[in-house]
Amino acid sequence: MKNTLFVILLSMFSSFAQATVVLVYHHVSEKTPKSTSITPTQFELHLNYFKDNDFKVIPLSEMVDKLKAKQPLEDRTIVITFDDGYSDILTNGHPLLQKFGYPYTMFINPNTVPNKSGMYLDWAQIKQMSDDGVIIANHGLVHDSLIKAPKGVDAQTWLEKKLDELQQSEQIIKNKVDQNWKYFALPYGEYTPQAQQQLASLGYAVFTQQSGPVGDTTDITAIPRFPASMPYDQLGPLKDKLNSLAFTVSAKSQRAQTIVPFGEQPDKTVEVSLNDFYPNMLACFIAGGGKAEITWQGEESFTMNFDANFKPGRNRSNCTAPSISKPGRFYWYSRPWFVPKADGSWYTD
Repeated sequence: MKNTLFVILLSMFSSFAQATVVLVYHHVSEKTPKSTSITPTQFELHLNYFKDNDFKVIPLSEMVDKLKAKQPLEDRTIVITFDDGYSDILTNGHPLLQKFGYPYTMFINPNTVPNKSGMYLDWAQIKQMSDDGVIIANHGLVHDSLIKAPKGVDAQTWLEKKLDELQQSEQIIKNKVDQNWKYFALPYGEYTPQAQQQLASLGYAVFTQQSGPVGDTTDITAIPRFPASMPYDQLGPLKDKLNSLAFTVSAKSQRAQTIVPFGEQPDKTVEVSLNDFYPNMLACFIAGGGKAEITWQGEESFTMNFDANFKPGRNRSNCTAPSISKPGRFYWYSRPWFVPKADGSWYTD
């Protein structure tokens, strides 16, 4: 009887333990900045690893459609994305992806598209990729943060301006390559709950830069992506990310406040369903700040206890816990915080 009950519980847990992993790349080159690059040789190693280990690479549209329809995501699936529209994506990355038959998405800023080829792809090249089946999606008209309003401009006015530009960008992409997905990769990965609400009303699926897998309950206005360029391009740690699972985090926690005034404490509480992991196995690490102490409030939420002496810039926590039903695999959740300078002005990138 006990063994039967254990099998039933594992089966129940397994229904939760599924995820799609979205990877973000920028350059595929040996000559571009390392922080945004992967070499063609290393990129091919990634693609071979996906193939040899039975991962299924799916189009971004397949994942988004399932999220919108609230359908279960298929486990061990990968989505490949590129940001910024660099020429080496076409010259070095595209042939490899075609060789393996893998679909992918490229997020572009239409105002950076040149009249002739150079560092960035021109429209003829982008149209060529589109005709080859590449999803061409929106990275904003220009590469501006949604949250970093210039001095003298209030935050809501700036946000509305950037969202107006986003709509312009979507129309340009439609006119140039006849694609109109309403997929938006946030420049610098910066957003607020207010931006999430407005983007939802405009019908966008939104992609961030905090790490983590995508699960059935992931908020469509804050879809995480794992960076896969240097220094995150090594196969050892990448394997753990590809096998990661998504916590079931509440809608409220996925729209928690992201801007933390300098010297103040962030929202440290996460509402999460306690399934398929033991609460005492949960661990959260603050980037640059070490391990946080975890305090559970019943079985529905936990608080990360740490002194948030954040410097101005982008800060985050990463929380993980080993799966009960799928040994060797870990749940993963990341929360971002954006901290302005002491005088209220924004950091530079």
